[in-house]
Amino acid sequence: MNNKFRDDFLWGAATASAQIEGGWNEDGRTPSIWDLAPNGKIKGGADCHTACDHFHRVNADVALMKELGLKSYRFSISWSRIQPRENEINKKGLDFYINLVDELRKANIEPLVTIYHWDLPIWVHQKGGFLSEEIIPLFEKYTKIVVDALSDKVTYWIPMNEPQCFIMLGYCYMVHAPFKFGLQNIPKATRICMLAHAKAVKVIRKYAKTPAKIGIAMAAGAFIPKDNSTSEIETARRKTFNSGIGLMNNRWWSDPILLGKPVTAYGFFKTHEKDMAEIYQPLDFVGLNVYQPYGVSKRKLDETHKTSMGWAIDGDVLYWTIRFYSERYHLPVMVTENGMANDDCVGADGKVHDEKRIAFLRDYLGGAKRAVNEGIDVLGYQHWSLMDNFEWAEGYGPRFGLIHIDYKTQKRTLKDSAYFYKKVIETNGKII
Repeated sequence: MNNKFRDDFLWGAATASAQIEGGWNEDGRTPSIWDLAPNGKIKGGADCHTACDHFHRVNADVALMKELGLKSYRFSISWSRIQPRENEINKKGLDFYINLVDELRKANIEPLVTIYHWDLPIWVHQKGGFLSEEIIPLFEKYTKIVVDALSDKVTYWIPMNEPQCFIMLGYCYMVHAPFKFGLQNIPKATRICMLAHAKAVKVIRKYAKTPAKIGIAMAAGAFIPKDNSTSEIETARRKTFNSGIGLMNNRWWSDPILLGKPVTAYGFFKTHEKDMAEIYQPLDFVGLNVYQPYGVSKRKLDETHKTSMGWAIDGDVLYWTIRFYSERYHLPVMVTENGMANDDCVGADGKVHDEKRIAFLRDYLGGAKRAVNEGIDVLGYQHWSLMDNFEWAEGYGPRFGLIHIDYKTQKRTLKDSAYFYKKVIETNGKII
């Protein structure tokens, strides 16, 4: 296969503040909705109060990123660390992220900043969270604080990560914090979320000290065509944006935000034309968080074709998701998350032999390479995750990292997949 990855391709890895930082009540930080999750909501009675202790190990963790040869690092900001209470700005919280960005720049690693990745401050939740329009100006002000502090050294901005997930799982299905239940919540929460996102985009455009590149990280995916015939490709494309999970995860969110087109779905949901002028704020790229294909019967999968969480493995989904999004939305694409959970452990030799993740990387990066070689503008690939971490309601069981974390000692061990990924980066994808 030819290799056409751009010379400045952003080979990186991704994390989220609540999943790795810890330090949940230190240096002025107040709790988020995940810090105070009710008993029984997280497997094993786990919490994210310590997680990977990145808060105390940030410089050493950046050194590991440099060792891996990362060109970029996607991380999120803890709103509670920046604004512990309404109308307060926590300088120590800002200093943590200023130092992180400085360390990344010294290591020649491009920072990709996610402003919101699910860890809503308790004080915002108490005002109604994404069920109250009060959050719109609050999110706008929070974004301004972050932009003022970091935009002299940050180019890439992602105001929100996977609104599909934190709205649906948090405000409808009770799977994620704040563990709300009710289908009736979805239209209201969706509208408020989209309007808050739009305000954040406008703030970044207006106040960034250096030219900004802004995108949104979508929980995206695709149906894979049965073959390469035109009819099968069009069937897969139609289902990807109009059928079931394809409609819910893709068009429901992406058409209003990326095209300014309202969506009607399921007989109860509608984005209104009157909101489109505000919701549609042109972006510079679309971020795709891609894990598994749609429409696969997981019960029929053998162990080599599913992760330890039961998710289907098929690298073709990355190609088709990139292609379908590029053709529909006409934006450059950034793979903002892609990875797998695996039952990794440190062996008697002190190493982590995660051959399955290496095979996964070959498969999925092959899909990305196919898209690039066909001329699709792909800006980068952020592997999920840099390190094993707190996997939300699943606790600490699933391990997604290139780096193994011993949660008792916080020892970091680079897995075999980390060394493989390092070679991918060194060759700019030629070994795929």
